[in-house]
Amino acid sequence: MTTILDPTDERVPVERHLSKRPESISGTVALLDISKPRGDVLIARVEEQIKARLPGVTFKHYNKPTFTKPAPESLRRRIAEECGFVIEALAD
Repeated sequence: MTTILDPTDERVPVERHLSKRPESISGTVALLDISKPRGDVLIARVEEQIKARLPGVTFKHYNKPTFTKPAPESLRRRIAEECGFVIEALAD
């Protein structure tokens, strides 16, 4: 069983479950940079690592306008329409 640690102050913890993981990755993967410093560096490294292991996978890059708010609905909808998977990354 996996334990998910949530840094928010929840007086009554919310129960969360991991999403079912796909058996394989194919098609297009969205790489979402949340606009924190050096997030682009992390995204580039993740893309490099996946390309080395899964050469048939393609990538599309997206950026949130700011890391302080959730991604706009229009961006989330666009990613869902264009990609089968999303990797969201941040770095400081």
